[in-house]
Amino acid sequence: MLSKLVIWLLSPLGTALCLAALAILLAWRQRLRSSMALGALAFVWLWAWSMPVLSHWLGSVVENQYPQVPIASFEPAQAIVVLGGGIAPPSGKSTEINLNSAADRVWFAARLFRAGKAPLVLVSGGSDPERDAYSEARASAIFLADLGVPAQVIVLDENSRNTRQNAAFSAALLKARGINHILLVTSALHMPRAMALFAAQGLQATPAPTDFESLQLPPPGVLAWLPDAQALDLSGRAIKEIVGKWVGN
Repeated sequence: MLSKLVIWLLSPLGTALCLAALAILLAWRQRLRSSMALGALAFVWLWAWSMPVLSHWLGSVVENQYPQVPIASFEPAQAIVVLGGGIAPPSGKSTEINLNSAADRVWFAARLFRAGKAPLVLVSGGSDPERDAYSEARASAIFLADLGVPAQVIVLDENSRNTRQNAAFSAALLKARGINHILLVTSALHMPRAMALFAAQGLQATPAPTDFESLQLPPPGVLAWLPDAQALDLSGRAIKEIVGKWVGN
């Protein structure tokens, strides 16, 4: 919880809200000049990280640490490990899995398997038993089966709820099978943090990044400098990855 709180406080939205709250407190105490200064800072900070040109730059700083690689260029490994975060299992009244923007991870893993790059696929991702019908790992396995990956080669880590646990629980399952060399599949933005955590588990991980966001050009002209909700989201996730790697989560 502490690491999540730190990440939220350092996110563009979290920082701006904290500055705005301080500005309101100072105004209540009749310190109007300080209040206006903090209010202006909150506005400028939120505007800056909402600009596509700045969020694209920050995203590329993170993603360029592990550039895009053609599938044919990967050397064979003992297993493909797919990190959670790309699929939501059925929840509430829904009976279908939900593919989000990071579902490229599962699709890319299926392509690696079908290219003969490893004989085993491990998918990770736990669930909230009060909300979800089953784990994210099981949802990913269903999607993998639809993409032509045989059920008998899929291993599930259904207990992990964050990247640190992804690495620890996956390492235990892999080492029990005598596996050390893996192809690690996750979003490019997530890869630097994931690689650090898997290396800490003593695994030989070859990065297999996908879901590149910085390869898409920002809007042209003045639109690149105007606030945009998607740009703010990208900035927040990029900062989360930088801070997450720093705190080791």
